[in-house]
Amino acid sequence: MLDKLRIVLIGTSHPGNIGGTARAMHNMGLADLALVAPRCEVYGSESHARASGADALVSSARVHASLEEAVSDCTFVVGASARVRHLPWPMLTPRALGERLPRECTPENARAALVFGREDSGMTNGELQRCHAHVHIPTNPDFSSLNLAAAVQVLAYECRLAALGADDAPDMPFGVEWDNPPATHDDLERFFEHLERTLIDIDFHDPDNPRQLMARLRRLFMRSHIDSMEMNILRGILGAVNKQRRASSRQEYHDGNG
Repeated sequence: MLDKLRIVLIGTSHPGNIGGTARAMHNMGLADLALVAPRCEVYGSESHARASGADALVSSARVHASLEEAVSDCTFVVGASARVRHLPWPMLTPRALGERLPRECTPENARAALVFGREDSGMTNGELQRCHAHVHIPTNPDFSSLNLAAAVQVLAYECRLAALGADDAPDMPFGVEWDNPPATHDDLERFFEHLERTLIDIDFHDPDNPRQLMARLRRLFMRSHIDSMEMNILRGILGAVNKQRRASSRQEYHDGNG
């Protein structure tokens, strides 16, 4: 399971936090580190010094321009957030996250990502809405600020603890052998783009007055464990709606010019 788990850092501003994260990952047997638009030197002396022997993870860390790019092949994405959101999202404790990961990582093409935001501002609402669930570390409310590498260490520990007991976990997300692999994050993002275009086209969604429609639809579909065949069906339905809409538009044009 641990070889299917990616740690993603967004907009990291201090190279020491990259090195500290690499050290925390190596302690817990994780090796897949991705960085999104870092705001500091990634491969410099300070990040390697703070890695304290986990230099290889710093050297192999991949830099991406966006969160979507960093998790495009992932089938389960969890964002670490300490802020209360206006729109509730599936929320996990660190222990519940660890218990869930073995099931999420069982399918052959499955890959999970834990996403951590900027040191000063965390993750944006848009970034959090690209996650299947959020995880919150229950720190002391009177002193809740947690160093980035320390937060990674806490969640990585829970993931390792769960991996050591994974033999006792159900084999599949729904407790049965599933017939198709899960849809990837890239599949979901292309679906949401297609869905929004279609809803605008049929006058169901007004992008100038969105009223959280797409955010709520994201929440609905991302908690549904959509597999690749179901995704093909959904995209096929949208394609049929688009085709019918174009046919109706052509008929209206011919009728108006007849």
